[in-house]
Amino acid sequence: MHKTKIKHLLSSDTPVKGVQIKGWVRTRRDSKNFSFLEINDGSCLSGIQVIAEEGLENYDHMRRLSTGSAIAVSGDLRPSPGKGQKWEILASHVHIYQFAPETYPLQKKRHTDEFLRTMGHLRPRTNKFGAVFRIRSETALEIHRFFHERNFIYLHTPILTASDCEGAGELFRVTTLEPGDMKKDEADVYSRDFFGRKTHLTVSGQLEAEMFALALGDVYTFGPTFRAENSNTSRHASEFWMVEPEMAFCDLAENMAFAEQFIRHLVSHVRTCCEEDIGLFARFVDPSLMESLAAIIEKPFIQIPYGEAVEILEKSGARFDFPVSYGKDLQTEHERFLAEKHFRQPVIIHDYPRNIKPFYMRLNDDEKTVAAMDVIVPRIGEIIGGSQREERADVLDMRMAETGLDARQYWWYMDSRRYGSVPHSGFGLGFERLIMLLTGISNIRDVIPFPRTPGNIDF
Repeated sequence: MHKTKIKHLLSSDTPVKGVQIKGWVRTRRDSKNFSFLEINDGSCLSGIQVIAEEGLENYDHMRRLSTGSAIAVSGDLRPSPGKGQKWEILASHVHIYQFAPETYPLQKKRHTDEFLRTMGHLRPRTNKFGAVFRIRSETALEIHRFFHERNFIYLHTPILTASDCEGAGELFRVTTLEPGDMKKDEADVYSRDFFGRKTHLTVSGQLEAEMFALALGDVYTFGPTFRAENSNTSRHASEFWMVEPEMAFCDLAENMAFAEQFIRHLVSHVRTCCEEDIGLFARFVDPSLMESLAAIIEKPFIQIPYGEAVEILEKSGARFDFPVSYGKDLQTEHERFLAEKHFRQPVIIHDYPRNIKPFYMRLNDDEKTVAAMDVIVPRIGEIIGGSQREERADVLDMRMAETGLDARQYWWYMDSRRYGSVPHSGFGLGFERLIMLLTGISNIRDVIPFPRTPGNIDF
C-alpha cells in the first residue's frame, strides 16, 4: 500500500490503485448506501473526497464520524464525476483513530481571528492558518535556497548575548539569581550569575555576523530574536524571526540593490509555488493582494534620501498623529503614506541623520548622516532595515562614545576594525512582516505559530 499526501494525489495525471491517506474529517454526508467524506491532511488547502460504501466492515462506525475525527483511508484514486474536483478515493478500508466529539470547537465555518487567538493550539487546523504556515514553511526554505545559490555561508548566531546591538536597552535579562540576591549595594552583582556578567536574549545576530563576514565573505543568519518592548501594535511581537545577511566588500548602494532583489525574488517564488494558498488570502483577506504583489515584482523600487522623504511628507497636506520634521525618525504612518499613497510601490529610504541611528552605521562624508537604509512596502511599512557598517576604528570609537556605549564592552567588535577591516554592509528582514506582506494578514500575531506579546505566553 502506497501512503502519500493529498497534495500529491491531487496533482496526479492518472488514476492510482492502492493508495493510502491519513488525515482528519472535514465533513461527512450520508446517502442510503454510502457516505461522502471530505478528508484533509494539512499538505494543501484542498481536501479530497472519499466514497465509503456500506459494504465496508466498519461502515456503521463511519456514519458516526464528525468534523475533526482522525482516520486512515485505503483505496483507489479515480476520476470524480462531481464538479470542482478532479479525483476522489473509493475506499476499500477505513481505519478510525479517534472520533471527535460534537463539541469540537472548529466546525466548518469562518471564525474570527480574535476567537482563534484564544485557541492557538487548534487554529492550525483551519484553512486560513494551515495556509499561513505552509506559506511560512515554503518561504523559509526559499530563503535558504536563495543564499545558498549565491554562495553565502549559513551562520548560527547566539541567542544569549552580553551585547546590546541596537543600543536601545529593550532587552530581556537572563539570570539564575534569585530576586533577593540582587543586592543594590553590591558593585557587580552579576559576577555571581551563571555567566559571570549581565546577560540578555539577543535582539539581533548582526554584530556576530559581522565577525564572520570579515573572515568568510558573505554570511547570513536566520533565527529568533527578542525585544522587551511593551508594545501592543499589530506589527510588533516580543519574539520574532530575523533574516540577516552580512556582506564583505559591499557598500550601501550594493546593499540596497541586494535587498530589493531579495524581496522581489521571494514574492515571485511564493506567488508561484503557493498559488492555491495565496489565492485564499486574495479572496477572503485582502482583495488587492495579487495587485500589490505584482507591483513588487514588476516595478523597480523607488530610492530617495531621508531628507527628500521628510520634504514629501511635510508638503503632502496629510494629517499625521506624529509630527514630521527633519531629525525625527519616521513612524509607520509616514512610511505607509509614502509607499501606499505617494509612490504606490515599495520605497527605499536612505542616508538618515546620525543622531537617530545606531553606532555601527557608517558616517557619511557630510558628517550629518549615516549610510543607513530602510525598505518600505505597502500595508506594512518598514520590512528591512540595514546599513553600510562603520569600518574605520577611530570613527567607530567616536560614535560609540557619542551614543553612550562603553567601548570596553565591545573590545572584540573593535578588534575586527583593527585587523583587516573592509567596507561591509548588511540588513535585517523581519520574517513575520514578510509573511504579512505575502498574505495580506494585518496582525503579526496571526503569522507566528505561538505569538509572544506583552501579557501573552499561554503555551
